[in-house]
Parts: sequence; C-alpha cells; structure tokens
Amino acid sequence: MSERLSVLKTYKLYVGGKFPRSESGRVYEVTDSKNNWLANAPLSSRKDARDAVVAARKAFGGWSGATAYNRGQILYRIAEMLEGRRDQYVAEVADAEGLSKSKAAAQVDAAIDRWVWYAGWTDKIAQVVGGGNPVAGPYFNLSSPEPTGVVAVLAPQESSFLGLVSVLAPVIATGNTAVVVASEKSPLPALSLGEVLATSDLPGGVVNILSGRTAEIAAPLAAHQDVNAIDLAGADEALAKELEIAAADNLKRVLRPQPVDDADWSATPGTDRMTAFLETKTVWHPTGALGASGSSY
Repeated sequence: MSERLSVLKTYKLYVGGKFPRSESGRVYEVTDSKNNWLANAPLSSRKDARDAVVAARKAFGGWSGATAYNRGQILYRIAEMLEGRRDQYVAEVADAEGLSKSKAAAQVDAAIDRWVWYAGWTDKIAQVVGGGNPVAGPYFNLSSPEPTGVVAVLAPQESSFLGLVSVLAPVIATGNTAVVVASEKSPLPALSLGEVLATSDLPGGVVNILSGRTAEIAAPLAAHQDVNAIDLAGADEALAKELEIAAADNLKRVLRPQPVDDADWSATPGTDRMTAFLETKTVWHPTGALGASGSSY
C-alpha cells in the first residue's frame, strides 16, 4: 500500500462571512520560530481592506440592533466551537509562537475563557456605564451606551491568539463590527478563527479577518472615511504615529495602549476595551408638572 500524501491546508481571508483569497492573488510564507515553513498566507491588498469595511458596515445595523442577550449567546457559541477544536489551536499557537504544547494549551484555554467572559458582559455593560442622571428640573435624564460603528483592529504581533481574542471580543460584544488585521508574523491562528466564526451563528461581516503586511493594510483603514475607530495594538511606535495622523481626518476614535507587546494578555481584562468603543447617548424627557404634593410622573 502506497503512503498517503497529507492534505495541506489552504489559508484564506474571512470577509463578509466568506473565505476569499486576496484579490491581488499574492501570498507570503509563514514560518515557525525555527524558520520552518508552515503555510502560505494571503497577502491582503488595499482593495481587500476596502471590501472588508463594506462588509462590516453592511453588517453593523443588524448586529448593533440585536439584543445584548443574543450577542452574548453568540459569543458563548464561539467559545463552544473553539473548545471542540482545541487541539488544532494548541498546535497552531505552539508553532506560531514557539511555545511548548503545555504553554500553548494555556494560551488557548485563556482565549476560550475570554470569549465566555465577554459573553457575560454583553447585557451588563449598559448598567455599568449608563443610567439615570440627577438634574435640576422636572425631567428624566437617561444616559445609555451605543456602539461606535466599524472598528479597525490591529491584532497584537506577539500574541497570535490570546492577544487577538482580547482585542476583538470586546469590540463585537458591545455591538460594533470589526475589520481585523492579523499578526503579520503569525497570522494562522487568526485565519483559522474565521472558520469558527463562520459556524458560530455570527452574522457574516461582523468580523472580517485580513492577513498580510500590517502597515500596508492599516494605512487605508486608518484613512477610510467609513471606519469609525481604530485599535493600534499591533502597530509599533512609528506606524502608530502615522496612523493616528491619518485617523484624525474623520475624527476616528484611536486606542493606543502602552506598552502593547509586553502586555499580560492572560490578566483579567476589565471593561476598558469595551468602553473605548462606545458612545454615550443622553435623552431628556419631561416628567410632567409637579402637583401640590410634589409628586409627578
């Protein structure tokens, strides 16, 4: 019996719920920590970035309009699907980051738990950052958070999976849609995540994943007039400065935490990354004239 040839995996982008190759047809070699070839990843172009923004904007209305409870269910479903493919991600993270299997497993488990953590926050964050405001007058004054819109996310370069989940999950948990630029050096876990998202009830376009040269893809995203915010976690100091200048043209929200690659992504994240991409809407409504007893409604 002849020896069977293994089927090599073809990695593709994840845009609008589909798996296209880069429109340019370009790829680049991805290697492990010992410079051994792992796969060819799509080398995204500026056109791919624009297509991803179109997909994210199209999905925004439905995703932001979904109930917080429904969003939480879907994020939990992502965790379920990742749990079922845990061994695959352990192998990919170990190769990507040069980790032992045990350390890679800890990273993957933390990433799965991170999805569960944010799933629990979807219907609670409004109570933390919103509420009734005391005012001097016969009015109800209520503040409530709303998603910013389309958020470009530059994933951390050194944490290919846990760091990626840590910057992506809070963006979509609060109703935003995302265009993610995967780690340039280690994009494979991010591209595989697209396969899980596609089978997790997440509407197409809510998350779009691009791989390639971070600077090449980030430039059109930072300057794009239909991108509302950008997270520069995966940009070095020089690139971050360029992107901040480009983002100022349409008053994008810009998140530039420091330091990035030294961050402990396994630490409890807190609510900062959720509130970073929320807007606050305040509504005034008259309560009616006060009666003699001082009561009103």
